[in-house]
Formats: sequence, C-alpha cells, structure tokens
Amino acid sequence: MRKVPEMQHNFRAISLSHKSAPVQIREVISLDEGSIHALLVKLKDFFSLTDTLILSTCNRTEVYYSHELDLSTEIIKLIGLEKGLDNVVDYLEYFKILNNDKQAIDHLFRVSMGLEAQVVGDMQISNQVKRAYQLSADLDLAGPFLHRLMHTVFFSSKRVVQETAFRDGAASVSYAAVELIEELTSNTFQPRVLLIGVGEIGEDVAKNMVHIPDAKVSITNRTFSKAQALADEMGFEAIPFEQCFEAMKDADVVVSSIMKSEPFITKQLVKSLDIPSYKLFIDLSVPRSIETTIEDVPGVMLYNVDNIRSKASETLEKRLASIPQVERIIEEAIEEFFNWKKGMMVSPTINKLKNALEQIRQEEMERFLKNADQAQIAMIDKITKSMMQKVLKVPVVQLRAACLRDEADQMIDIISDLFDLEKVSEKKS
Repeated sequence: MRKVPEMQHNFRAISLSHKSAPVQIREVISLDEGSIHALLVKLKDFFSLTDTLILSTCNRTEVYYSHELDLSTEIIKLIGLEKGLDNVVDYLEYFKILNNDKQAIDHLFRVSMGLEAQVVGDMQISNQVKRAYQLSADLDLAGPFLHRLMHTVFFSSKRVVQETAFRDGAASVSYAAVELIEELTSNTFQPRVLLIGVGEIGEDVAKNMVHIPDAKVSITNRTFSKAQALADEMGFEAIPFEQCFEAMKDADVVVSSIMKSEPFITKQLVKSLDIPSYKLFIDLSVPRSIETTIEDVPGVMLYNVDNIRSKASETLEKRLASIPQVERIIEEAIEEFFNWKKGMMVSPTINKLKNALEQIRQEEMERFLKNADQAQIAMIDKITKSMMQKVLKVPVVQLRAACLRDEADQMIDIISDLFDLEKVSEKKS
C-alpha cells in the first residue's frame, strides 16, 4: 500500500470549554504560556507532530494537531502531567474530541471568529489565537498546512470586521463599562480608575482594563488578599478597603461592584470630595451601591448597570443578527482552503512526475550531445524542455481536476504506476 503523504494526515482537535465544563474544571486544566511551550515540545518529541496549535483562555483549553492516529487520550494525559494531575483521566468526559478534518477546521474558525465565545463576537479571541499560532511557529510546529490554515483564518477575521456588524461595540456589561470609561476619559492624560469590589463582574472589568493601557488602575476589596492577587496579575495597585474613601478623592473614575443592602457611596460623601473638573461613577452592583442623587453634585456623572446593560444588549442583538453573514464567510474560507488542500495532495505526485521526466531528458541529452557545440546544446535543451512541459500539462490538469472531484487517490495511483514513480524516486534518492 502506498504511503499517505504527511499533508494528508487528519487534522484533529480536542476541546474543553465553557460549553462542556464548569469553571472549576476549566481552571484546573487551563495552561499558561510556559505550560503551552512545554506541552508543544513534548508533543513534537513524543509524536513527531508538525501542525500543532494550543489555545488556552479562561473559557477554553484546546489542542489542534495533524496525525494519522487519534492521540486525544495521550494528549490529555500529557496535559495532566504538565499540570501535576494524577487523576486527569477523570476529566476525559469534559473534552470534546473532533477527529474529522472538516469538523476540526470548522471549530477552529468558529472559535477564532468569536462564534463560540461566552460573549458572542468577543474581540479578545483573535489576539489569543494569533499568540497561540506564534508559539507554534516559534517551535517549528507549523507546517505548510497550518500556515495556510491560520492565514485563511486571519483573512476571514478581517472580512468579518469589514463586512459585518459582528465585532461592533461591546456586548458584555464589563466590556461595555470599560468602553464607556475609555470614551469619557479620552481627553484625560493617564486617567486614574478605582475599582471597588472584585466579584465576578469587578474582576472582568479589571481584566478588560488592558484596553485602556494609559489608565492608572487601583483595586480595593473587603478581602484585601483578593484585591492583591488580581492587582499583581494585572500589574495594578491594591489598596486596603479602609483607604477606599481616600483613594476616591484622587480617582477620575470610580467603578463600584460590591454587594451591600444600602448605598455605599452617598451624596453626602461625594459632596465632601474636591472635584476640580469631573468625576465619573459607574455602579455595577445589584442592588445599587451608589445613591442616584450624587448626580446633583457639580462635575459628577453617574452610570448604572441598566444603562450599560441596555447598550450591551443592543450590541448583542446586532451581533446575533450578523451570525449568518459570519457563517457564510467561514463557509467560503473553508471551501477555498479545502481546494488548496486538495491541490497540495497531488503536489508530491506532480513533483515526482516532473523529476522523472527531467531525469529521462537529462540522460538522453548526455547520450546524444557528447560531440555537440554550445549552440546546438542550448537549442536542443530548449526544445526538450518545451516538449517536457507539453507532456506534463495533461496529467497535471487531470490530477487537479480529479482533486476537485475527490478522486485524486485513484489518479495518483494510475500516474504513479504508469510512470513507475516510486521506483524513479528511490533511484533518485
């Protein structure tokens, strides 16, 4: 049986995501950049993989790879080894295994475009996918197949931005809050932002603050260690909760997301603050933690969770309406990619055929041109090259046409047998 070219190994994926696993499981399996690097090296050394990509975010940990065998269990065991988990087999049920080329490729496109994100159309995923690709490329784990696939993904992502409303605006409350801060502090040099409370939404706001790189961010929380851990992770400053009101005096923006039955920030408190130009308050607490009457104080602006949620909901509706357009772009891109992949399947045979004919041409030239002068040699070289191109044309056209009909295997066998290409290739090597 003829050996299948490496290009034709199945592209596969294993995926653990917010759709298949709760946050406690995702946290255990999640990989940082150092772990991804170590895992890529192991996959390269143990399985001689070439086209491999590892994507790990707060919502998903996924491995994409090309191989003739299903290596999903072995890869999950390696993740367990990397994370120091003795019982990683207990997590197997949370992984979705995609062993079909088209399914794995379609999944990668959907993830990269933001269709599979918790907040549909999440813009951060594009950069995370680019970073994952860069890590693979740095370790020579991206062959022609993955290079072409990723560039098709990035081109499609660009089309989604240019041709649809799928990435417009902010569709999560925390991201919408950060977008609002950016909008309202655009004329302030290095705006000072104080985040009070690091529950789920407060933590999300803190993580989204990376979109305002100039901001000086401080975090405070009743449990100081929580504020400290998040501040250390994000490169922000942690402030003890008892210094909260003092920190409010210096802040341009105050974001409150704490659980309290009565207002934490009152009109009386805000009145005592010296406000030279403006102070923006954002209340993301439910029930509200800021008195609505603070807006009566000159220079104070107040936005609550309802204002921001309606802005986010409007964006989300537009994004959901754009999904059919995004899926059409993905469909076109995958079709174009598979046409290229089919072409690559016959490339080795075309090259072998060219080499076989060139070998015959060279041998015949040597036999008959021993006594010829330079002008004759040049003329005959030109004629035989032209003849060779004409002989090649029909099988090459037939091979490519067979590709598009998904009949390439049969045509490769016929041409290989007809020209004895395996023998020619062995003789050459």
